Amino acid sequence: MTQRADTPAPTSSWTPPRGKPPRAARAMRATWRRLPAKLYEAGWEPGLPVPGADGSPLVTDHYFPRAEGDFPTLLVRSPYGRGLPWSPMYGLLFAEQGFHVVLQSCRGTGGSGGAFDLWRNEVADARATVAWLREQPWFDGTLGTVGPSYLAYVQWALAAEPPPELKAMVVQLGLHDPHALFHADGVLRLENTLSVGAGLTYQHRGVPRFMRATLRLQRRLRGVVAARPLRGAYVPALGGEVPWLDDVMTHPDPDDAYWHGASLAASAEQLDVPTALVTGWHDALLDQTLEQYARLRRSGCDAALLVGPWTHTSALQRGWAEVFADSLAWLRAHLSGDPSGLRPTRVRVHVSGEDAWRDLDDWPPPTGAGVWFPAPHGHLTQQAPTGSAPLASFRYDPDDPTPSVGGPLLSPAAGPRDNGVLETRDDVLTFTGPPLTEPVDVLGQVSARLSVSTDTGHAAVFTRLCDVDAQGRSVNVCDGLGQVRTEGQQPSHRTVPMSSTAHRFDVGHRIRWQLSGGAHPRFARHPGTAESPVDAADFVPVRLTLHADSALTLGAGGEVPGPTERE
Repeated sequence: MTQRADTPAPTSSWTPPRGKPPRAARAMRATWRRLPAKLYEAGWEPGLPVPGADGSPLVTDHYFPRAEGDFPTLLVRSPYGRGLPWSPMYGLLFAEQGFHVVLQSCRGTGGSGGAFDLWRNEVADARATVAWLREQPWFDGTLGTVGPSYLAYVQWALAAEPPPELKAMVVQLGLHDPHALFHADGVLRLENTLSVGAGLTYQHRGVPRFMRATLRLQRRLRGVVAARPLRGAYVPALGGEVPWLDDVMTHPDPDDAYWHGASLAASAEQLDVPTALVTGWHDALLDQTLEQYARLRRSGCDAALLVGPWTHTSALQRGWAEVFADSLAWLRAHLSGDPSGLRPTRVRVHVSGEDAWRDLDDWPPPTGAGVWFPAPHGHLTQQAPTGSAPLASFRYDPDDPTPSVGGPLLSPAAGPRDNGVLETRDDVLTFTGPPLTEPVDVLGQVSARLSVSTDTGHAAVFTRLCDVDAQGRSVNVCDGLGQVRTEGQQPSHRTVPMSSTAHRFDVGHRIRWQLSGGAHPRFARHPGTAESPVDAADFVPVRLTLHADSALTLGAGGEVPGPTERE
């Protein structure tokens, strides 16, 4: 029988310490609105040394409800320290709702012993932490996990061989494949890579140092991304060398031995632990979350999905009330036996353009918005082409790279943005459909089948779906980038994934397909040669030509038909 916030501390074999949660955590807690009322006063037991797999002490804070009775435990492992925002968001809030929370700094971070080595220690250290939990008098044998980004990666690490105590997971904005975080089809995700470098190097050292590092990176970003070669150019912006950052930047091939063991995709393939996934349509890790959801569904695992109108950071800011409530409901249902807060369907997504939430039985829904084709004079039509003739061309100059606007970044510049100025450039093609007479809903994956020729044989193509409103404002919905290799004037044919979306193109709006040779500095600029974008010092302008047998597929349904007649 548990007791509420006014209940005195219990007397048992374990006597809770009297410490209150950190003042900074309590101050941040007071700023949040629309959160569930707290059920218990929270206590705090800081600085516990938990033996890691190699014996290194992993510094751990224990938050708990000040009440009698058994409570389930949540394990939260972080390379970003145990202070703000993690202490209030996970330690304090979940303890107030009736959970023990073990908030731990990963090896080599936040005062923990050993050396941080990106992904290589997380499986072993997670198992060692569970072994320590089994010895604690307050641990009742029921364990869950929760957390975003790298705090999600460590959940997949534990799920690689889930212990019997693990009964539920909430993977928020989740990472499971580090290679895909840093590279897209062999092209470095430059801006996000630098953001990760600053975060993992400085955030665990406290808010002041992290803020100074972030400001320094912003001031020096232009010089870093313009450097040739890129290798090592980040050093002055990050205040020194970061060995693992050099490694991830210079290993673009996912099959390289360097990445062996990095991806934890397989953790979802045989999992039998109820798992809720949370992401946003402009989250840098959206695709990874949807991939794991599909794997969980194929394995028959009890899985749920929430996708909001968020970026990687805004989900934990303006979206926090929804994210916390959904996560709490899942954990209560599977750790405490209280399903009353669960939503009625497996999937809930926010539909942009409509600005409404939809409950769905699964993702993606078995519908699509069809296939659209580029046509002369910048038109976009659903009429299949009658040939594969050259349609339009542009010149991409690496010395004046096409800039990036919005999209799934880790910075505040992420998300939907006005693409109007970008689309006036000579190195950007746009194909635009007619004003819609009825709404068009796109729910599912978007992809581009590209038929492209080049004059150098080497290029990248950035392809983007935009919504043009009645006033002519063009706003990005989703996008993707792929490299192309060509022989002479023969076009290369390949399909480039453009991520997924839930978006309504309203009456009077127009569907636009935007194409260019890159999006800098979101992606490292392509040198126009076969050389790596990280090592290239010499750049060659490229002329890219789009052929008429290209196509844009919107949503889950519909195969891309070929042209009805080949020239």
